[in-house]
Amino acid sequence: MSSIIPPEPPRQAPIGRTRFHVLAPTARTVRLWIWAAVAGALAAAATMGFRWLTQQVERLATGHTGGLVEAALSLPPWHRALVCAVGGLLAGLALHVGGLWAARGKRGNRNLDYIDAARAGRVDLNDRTTLTRTLSALISVGTGASIGREGPMVQLAAWLGARLARVVAIDPEQRNAIMVCGIAAGIGSAYHAPVAGVVFVLELALGFFARHTVAPVLIASATASSLIYWLVEPKPLYAMPSVVMAPTSLGIALLAGIVFGGLGWGLLTLLEKSKSWFSHIGSLPLRLGLGGVLVGLLSAGVPQVWGNGYSVVSDVLQGGQAWQWLALVLLTKVAATALSSGSGAIGGVFTPSLFVGATAGSVIAQVASLWLPAAWVGDPRVLAVLGMAAVLSAVTHAPLMAIVMVLEMTNQFQLTVPVMLACGVAYAISTQFGVKPLYGNPIEGPR
Repeated sequence: MSSIIPPEPPRQAPIGRTRFHVLAPTARTVRLWIWAAVAGALAAAATMGFRWLTQQVERLATGHTGGLVEAALSLPPWHRALVCAVGGLLAGLALHVGGLWAARGKRGNRNLDYIDAARAGRVDLNDRTTLTRTLSALISVGTGASIGREGPMVQLAAWLGARLARVVAIDPEQRNAIMVCGIAAGIGSAYHAPVAGVVFVLELALGFFARHTVAPVLIASATASSLIYWLVEPKPLYAMPSVVMAPTSLGIALLAGIVFGGLGWGLLTLLEKSKSWFSHIGSLPLRLGLGGVLVGLLSAGVPQVWGNGYSVVSDVLQGGQAWQWLALVLLTKVAATALSSGSGAIGGVFTPSLFVGATAGSVIAQVASLWLPAAWVGDPRVLAVLGMAAVLSAVTHAPLMAIVMVLEMTNQFQLTVPVMLACGVAYAISTQFGVKPLYGNPIEGPR
């Protein structure tokens, strides 16, 4: 009779090791969230720091530290032209000398854009080119170039996030998430629009299926925006009275989408042609200097072209601006933005796009009221908000981000449906002509 040998009982892992394997993923996730919050705080610091530095440049150039339009209005025409011309020349020199300095570094003078880096899962942004571009942007923005300061803010926030990702002890596959947190937090703090910052990176950089990045990006953007709310200004970027939808608002939104989609396409085309024209000038100081001279001449007649247009948009959203004046400022601002951006000034074309939409919307509404019953047209500020969102949708090819951002910036969530309709139509119109959206990076514009 053969003996039956009982099977050995299964070996059990020690209790401590089992708990380690269970808790390790949670610990990695929590660690990522903590560093995401740190990236958000760095982005808020970058926003506040860049804003303060541009004010110092503005003070040196004009003797004022308020808004750029207010500074321009305080100066005689010749002084405005001189500030822009000298500022363009110095910004070009900064790029030229900085490029030579960057070329001696181990990564050379090739700049890796943060959007491209996010899409490729990289965090190796070029330190020297980033610092060079930031210095040039400070000079351009502080001396009245017709560009936005928000683009360099986001660039600096992304760079700080990338630097953080390279030095902290996290898994390699999580490093890119930290830099992406910097991008979202930079947008959220610069525009007082934390949700839009998240939508931006998901729609334009990562794609909506990057589920492992969603939570840290939300944390970073919320952290940065909270700090801005507590430390800088506890209100939307564009504070305005609540406006009421007219019964015809949806029909107006449909027509607005068509008009502003064409306007966004035209703006993109103009920026591309201006960039092509200036590219024939090989010297960076001469190229940016010429752009500064031309913008300075425009500002001698219309000082409102200085800066990103924030104060003018704020006035439009408060109501009461005559359409004739707005039409003049709109045309001059578009020309100035094309010259500043096309010449290579480092700065954003994102906020100037909001300017175009707001002023064009108010002009169209006021002119329409001359022939149509006021009840049909409604409050011109409604069309201004629709214009901001629709033009932004057309030039970025990111309608979801445009919808969320403009609603957050103006706090007019009752306009959600017409804004959605206008952005959808504007996006469809703009993409039909095959034009590229702001050179791949809608915040910073041409590179």
